[in-house]
Amino acid sequence: MIFLNDENKLRSYLFFLQIVWLAINIFLFWWYYLVYDLGREYIYTRELLGPFLALARAPAACLNFNCMLILLPVCRNLLSFLRGSSACCSVRVRRQLDRNLTFHKLVAWAIALHTTIHTIAHLFNVERLVDARTEEQRTLKTALSDLGDIPGDSYLNFARSKDPSPKGCLYVAFTTLAGLTGVIITLCLILIITSSTKTIRRSYFEVFWFTHHLFIFFFAGLVIHGVGKIVRKQTPDSLSVHDPDTCAKNYTLWGEIPSCPKPQFSGNPPMTWKWVVGPMILYVFERLVRFWRSQQKVVITKVVTHPFQTYELQMKKKGFKMEVGQYIFVQCPAVSMLEWHPFTLTSAPEEDYFSIHIRVVGDWTERLFQVCGCDKQEFQDAWKLPKIAVDGPFGTASEDVFSYETVVLVGAGIGVTPFASVLKSVWYKYCNDALNLKLKKIYFYWLCRDTHAFEWFADLLQSVETQLQEKNNPDFLSYNIYLTGWDEFQAAHFMVHHDEEKDVITGLKQKTLYGRPNWENEFKTIASQHPSSRVGVFLCGPEALADTLNKMCISNSEADPRGIHFIFNKENF
Repeated sequence: MIFLNDENKLRSYLFFLQIVWLAINIFLFWWYYLVYDLGREYIYTRELLGPFLALARAPAACLNFNCMLILLPVCRNLLSFLRGSSACCSVRVRRQLDRNLTFHKLVAWAIALHTTIHTIAHLFNVERLVDARTEEQRTLKTALSDLGDIPGDSYLNFARSKDPSPKGCLYVAFTTLAGLTGVIITLCLILIITSSTKTIRRSYFEVFWFTHHLFIFFFAGLVIHGVGKIVRKQTPDSLSVHDPDTCAKNYTLWGEIPSCPKPQFSGNPPMTWKWVVGPMILYVFERLVRFWRSQQKVVITKVVTHPFQTYELQMKKKGFKMEVGQYIFVQCPAVSMLEWHPFTLTSAPEEDYFSIHIRVVGDWTERLFQVCGCDKQEFQDAWKLPKIAVDGPFGTASEDVFSYETVVLVGAGIGVTPFASVLKSVWYKYCNDALNLKLKKIYFYWLCRDTHAFEWFADLLQSVETQLQEKNNPDFLSYNIYLTGWDEFQAAHFMVHHDEEKDVITGLKQKTLYGRPNWENEFKTIASQHPSSRVGVFLCGPEALADTLNKMCISNSEADPRGIHFIFNKENF
């Protein structure tokens, strides 16, 4: 009998969901392709447009489906409710919600693909319609294109201009509602996707933030895109008296013989709004809730400047409740009236304030550094501190730390911030009710490139280390700090002070290690110490490290459900 561990079950479940999503896309594409490629009511439409009719309409159906889904993964309040407040969600279901941004990106790429196919097909359609309208030789295409010239007749060819030059195509593209909205939608999508690359997002977050809000124009154009009803079909009443299979051969006699009256056409009613109106309303309520919460007064009680251009904001807000590892969005009107940036909470739920640690890595964080007075030596009065708006908190994978008896926490650089909240909360729970605390062992790994990055977090580790020794349980927390970058001078300095009681960098009893962890050895050691256990592995760090740890969790988990299982969790926000 073959057993699947929890991680494999999760991967299988995620794979199944992706297969379902992909199958729906394939079904919609194939179904609507057949409708437009074989439907009798589209015989005359296919005469004008050829195979590009079906190639344009099939991806349009997939676009409707994916545009319905694209907003749901970014309804953060809904996801936080399902993740933390709703009793109907198990841990396994909540872990699916942690992949919300991954699914958001997957759907976005699907939208880009179907938009490309849809746009290219319609470009060929416009060219064929303009050519048919300007063709001098009398054919079935010209007969169909001339319909509508006489008042009272319905038309099939929406290109009414007889200009054969490229200007004719541009005229059609920029004077019809479908063409104009199509251009707007496409431009918005191009800007949104190109500005979402990792390079732009990290180096020019403001560009990413502003262009991402073009989704408002994208959805507005999407809803009214089909109002023009440019894709037309023969009406059912006309089909009953005008058989296109027979009358197509007698197009010169339309209206002159009783068996072949002039065909009548109508446009397809717009359908996109039916797909997206629900998620759009849900997202509007989401933004209203976020706006209401962001208007509540926030007081900065303390600003602490840490080394290596890192500063801490301690704040209070009436009714603010948090869980470990959650994050908030922060806006400072003195810096920007529009920009909101996410930060992980570094305080514990048991504390009477909430805090964030910010590292200066861009224009916005540097400007906030200045308006908070962190660049000044003198003491800053509280009334001089800037106003802050806070939206959140929102749930993350770290909330599940207390669901395991053994956890592995891995932070890279500033990615250690969610674990500051975790370690503080663990200490409060340990001091107040150690017997009822399910969590029994923490393995903590912190990877940094330079020595300065250790300083602000080392004080917290030192405090926890001292307090655990006073409680006669120093083995509760095992931590390993890795310095991944150093020069020859630093190496010589470290070697000289290696035998000292405390580490020369952090001041902790646990000595700093150099290089990167051998994860295979680390996981095997943990597995040998905790057989028949479910070990939660939590990461806040880069994707490359996430891939490595995910593979380690799978390869070191046993097939037998009674054996060791490593459950991988990654922060996404």
